[in-house]
Amino acid sequence: MISPDDKYNQDLVNLVHPPGWENPRPQGRYDLVVIGGGTAGLVSAAGAAGLGAKVALIEKHLLGGDCLNTGCVPSKSLIAAARRVHAVRTASKLGVRISEPIEVDFPTIMERMRAQRSHIAHHDSAARFQGLGVDVFLGDAAFADDGQSVVVNDVPISFWKAVVCTGARAHVPDIPGLAAVGYLTNETLFSLTEQPRRLAVIGGGPIGCEMAQAFARFGTNVTLFEGGPRILSRDDAQASELVAQSMTNDGVEILFQCRVERVSQEEDGKVITARGANGELLERSFDEILVAVGRTPNIEGLNLTAMGVETSKTGIVVNDYLQTTNRQVYAAGDICSPYKFTHAADFMARIVIQNALFVGRSRMSQLLIPWSTYTAPEVAHVGLSEGEAEARGISIDTFVQELSGVDRAFLDDEHAGFVKVHVKKGTDKIVGATIVAAHAGDLISEITLAMKHGIGLKKIASTIHPYPTQAEAIRKLGDAYNRTRLTPFTRWLLKLVLKWNW
Repeated sequence: MISPDDKYNQDLVNLVHPPGWENPRPQGRYDLVVIGGGTAGLVSAAGAAGLGAKVALIEKHLLGGDCLNTGCVPSKSLIAAARRVHAVRTASKLGVRISEPIEVDFPTIMERMRAQRSHIAHHDSAARFQGLGVDVFLGDAAFADDGQSVVVNDVPISFWKAVVCTGARAHVPDIPGLAAVGYLTNETLFSLTEQPRRLAVIGGGPIGCEMAQAFARFGTNVTLFEGGPRILSRDDAQASELVAQSMTNDGVEILFQCRVERVSQEEDGKVITARGANGELLERSFDEILVAVGRTPNIEGLNLTAMGVETSKTGIVVNDYLQTTNRQVYAAGDICSPYKFTHAADFMARIVIQNALFVGRSRMSQLLIPWSTYTAPEVAHVGLSEGEAEARGISIDTFVQELSGVDRAFLDDEHAGFVKVHVKKGTDKIVGATIVAAHAGDLISEITLAMKHGIGLKKIASTIHPYPTQAEAIRKLGDAYNRTRLTPFTRWLLKLVLKWNW
């Protein structure tokens, strides 16, 4: 089911899809049937069972979904190793001499990743959820034509409410020759045991950028093909420019506005023929090709039409309460959300529990969802961008603190970055922020908390931050806001008071 077939992957499978697992006998009607055992499904099942609901959880592949098996967990393990490699290679700038050459043991890096993944898998195991009172069914699921049950391995399971959490998979573009030559996605990349000498990455989104930079730091020759004018197109333009420069410094060749037209197998490897920004054709040979151009919803085989559940090319259609066009069926996670993040799926599942079991009125639009891309430097964002604010007719003031002006970032040699905060014009109310920093994903939470609970820049300025820390950059923005409150009158008054005291 997952390769290579070593001890760690065997441990993983024994936890999240035990070969000898026997599905329980359905016990009457379930309060909630959960289809899909990724983050949204697991949180839905555990939360509902914890409240006393009778819950069935169905998964046809591996419990834990993308996050555990082919996404967040394995990718961050590789990124951690890549950061150590970079730290060693650049240590001489800090006066630390490392003997050359530096050896990267790729098989050991991948083995460590598999060991870490199998360790974390205990939290998502079938046995754990069985212990929580959830009936765990392994197998293919499809809604029955009666509209009141789900069939798993020819066994009907009746329900009062159901939630579809089947997630999404890597989208594979229709490029001539790609399928015949073979390619990697995030679902197969982490099965590698040998380091590719030459790697092509198609797509400059978060997955493509993270893995391109990591493999380049390992010593692979990496070329990234991006069809648009910049990478990380959903993020701040200045942020994407900084990350692109950092990736280039690490050895990634980024070809902007470059469309892959065909792929062929030649003696020298997998040959990509692409058309560049000026219309010129170019050919490059690679050992492996990683496809990272978005996600495709997993809606096939569910018999959603029998339930009257509407779908689109982006997944299941839901309202603000995460209810589908069938009032008894909900959806959560990547199957229905534009925010394809583990933490978004988690909180969407909490909305489903409230609305499906308690006739709640929790809304998806009430969620404030930050996100982070774990390149070096990281890029984190929450709320509105400048373009989104303009599109909504919201006038804003923007405050920027460059990390070069933050002592700790300078001392850490991590001063390529910034904290940018947008506030409603004339106020200190934060409406959005972008952070580019070594640990931007951690720093963004302070701003997310402030936005969620109505804390403005003025109060942040009055909050003591320990010195020296990179989080001081956020407090400095509060100081910058306070300086704007010094009107000509207040400046005149202050000068008058000082002159009088003198």
